Amino acid sequence: MRQKLHTAFLSACLLTSSILAPVLPSSTVYAATAYTAKVYASSLNVRSEPAANAAVTGTLAAGATVTVTEEQHGWLKVRAGSVSGWVAGYYLKRTSGSSSTSTSSASTSSSSTASKASAKTAVKTTSASSGTAVVTASSLRIRSGPGTGYEVVGSLQSGNKVTLMLRQGEWSRVRTAGGTVGWVSSGYLSGGTVRSASTISSNSQTPSVVRKSGSIRGKLIIVDPGHGGTDPGMLGTTYNTMEKDLTLQTSLYLRDYLTAKGARVEMTRTRGDQKPALSQRVQLGRQLGADAFVSIHYNSSPKNVSGTLTFFYSQQNDLRLARAVETRLGEGIGLRSNGLSFGDYHILRENPLPATLVELGFLSNPYDESIVRKAAYQRKAAQAVAEGVADYFNK
Repeated sequence: MRQKLHTAFLSACLLTSSILAPVLPSSTVYAATAYTAKVYASSLNVRSEPAANAAVTGTLAAGATVTVTEEQHGWLKVRAGSVSGWVAGYYLKRTSGSSSTSTSSASTSSSSTASKASAKTAVKTTSASSGTAVVTASSLRIRSGPGTGYEVVGSLQSGNKVTLMLRQGEWSRVRTAGGTVGWVSSGYLSGGTVRSASTISSNSQTPSVVRKSGSIRGKLIIVDPGHGGTDPGMLGTTYNTMEKDLTLQTSLYLRDYLTAKGARVEMTRTRGDQKPALSQRVQLGRQLGADAFVSIHYNSSPKNVSGTLTFFYSQQNDLRLARAVETRLGEGIGLRSNGLSFGDYHILRENPLPATLVELGFLSNPYDESIVRKAAYQRKAAQAVAEGVADYFNK
């Protein structure tokens, strides 16, 4: 699958012609206001320095809550009880606010490709009027989607109040007092009134989350984090960053942004140890009758090149989607866009859906690698891709 830039630069006529911007020196350490985050790994090593070969000073279990005080090239300095040191940032997920109820420790459930059955039966989501409800269960998990197959992103306790945002079948989308947004089982909520999606008339006023996102509502998008399992993808030449980790974390952010726009999302993998075959990734979209397919990657080249690159295969089927995504990336995410290019990749060539493969930076470039390792860049890139996908359906 990895012809990467060989095809891209042979198709130079499709690339933007602007000269690469000079590489600006980046500060080594990024000071930040302390915040809390949760561990999303079965076991996470804490190291004495922000480097993969630094001495291990402790470990953190899945679901542990930590305080983050500093960031350096994708590494986060954390403390949790008597344990303190540096951890790889892409194994942490920032929690919103400092409320103990919204950041309470919860075991994460390993989700297989998020609930195929629920994706097949899910109704078209529509925003509804908000209300307030109270949790009646002693402990209630918050999930990233409306089903038990979706990953746990937080938990609530009996008596906690939440703001109701949407109801889909037996699940409700809620916002906690601390700002966490996710899905919970409606049967464990008391009070509040939320109109079911099926009861809202077609001329109801629905709040717009992000501009141009209206017609993406209810669309099923396949998000494909490249590589995985025993296939690490590209390795960073400066920090030894594994592409498979970056693609997964960026795809999780992309899933969240698309879901916030009202889309339904299925991922070809949701864990680092998963490695579905290329044919399985393509087949997932075909089986579910999906509306679009987006594959997330990070690049590498023997040449000193920098930036993003967006691929398509079929001019009739893929080009408009790829162009919509590239346009958003080109508006500025921290790295320049190198435009569009034809890509003869299995994931595109054999795909019956409108599909695009996006390379979000070069791990062979020290500057790019230092940028793409940061969660802030991954979120910004994911948001741009999500907005591009929404633009595609809006036209």
